[in-house]
Amino acid sequence: MPEPPNGRAKSRIWSRPASALSQASWLFPWKGIYYFLAHPFLWPLLRARLIPSVLLSIFVFTSLFVWTYLPQVAFLALFHGRRLAFVNGAFLVLGEGAAIVALLFEAFFVDETLVDVFDAVLINEGNVDLVATSRLIYSDGSNPVKQLGKPKTSAVYSPFSLRQIVEFIIFLPLNLVPVAGTPIFLILTGYRAGPLHHWRYFKLLGLKKVERRLFVRQRRLKYTWFGTVALLLQLVPILSMFFLLTTAAGSALWVARLEKMRKRHDNATQNDQSEEAYADDPV
Repeated sequence: MPEPPNGRAKSRIWSRPASALSQASWLFPWKGIYYFLAHPFLWPLLRARLIPSVLLSIFVFTSLFVWTYLPQVAFLALFHGRRLAFVNGAFLVLGEGAAIVALLFEAFFVDETLVDVFDAVLINEGNVDLVATSRLIYSDGSNPVKQLGKPKTSAVYSPFSLRQIVEFIIFLPLNLVPVAGTPIFLILTGYRAGPLHHWRYFKLLGLKKVERRLFVRQRRLKYTWFGTVALLLQLVPILSMFFLLTTAAGSALWVARLEKMRKRHDNATQNDQSEEAYADDPV
């Protein structure tokens, strides 16, 4: 008859699923919010963009709700009924606003800031060598942001994707489907958007197109959930630009986790090779 597990064994049994849950990809956008708020060295990156982001968001969302919300609710009421039409109409306008704000802000204001947030978090999490492949690092800087030097090559957090924009527009009518339409819209859009949050990481690793596709394919479901939550946060009026920055922090935290696992795997492989070489040498 097998003996019951002792306290240490029980702790391991319960810690494994808890650890796996804590590293779920959909949690990293939320972790990014806490991380951004808990590390004051990141705040100046937000402060520099705060006023234009708030003004732009207020203008876009106010204009859409004033001029397009009620007409879209009236149209949705034909399919959903009055109550659901108001809810799904709000999601529809929020989605349209998030797309417009993200396009305008990422194109003119924020992509460089997203790169700085991403790189600063990686440095703070002990991945200086990874960031140093793409930009100068000032080791005497008082915090990770001040350690960031000029990029050695083009530094882009997430590339402009015409395909993503077209798909976003094509998927918008899914909000016409009662109840399930909005969640399906978020998931399908997150499917495409998720991997783009690691574009900077792929460039730091020097991955080629085929390697990027393989990397993403192996983690497709995880990227879909990450992208879905990231998009959901960007639907929040006024705060959408703040959540763009915190999502970049969450993306970098996920990279730090992946790098930790990769280094652990590389070290284990080296140790195995060393043991084999030792065993083959009879002297």
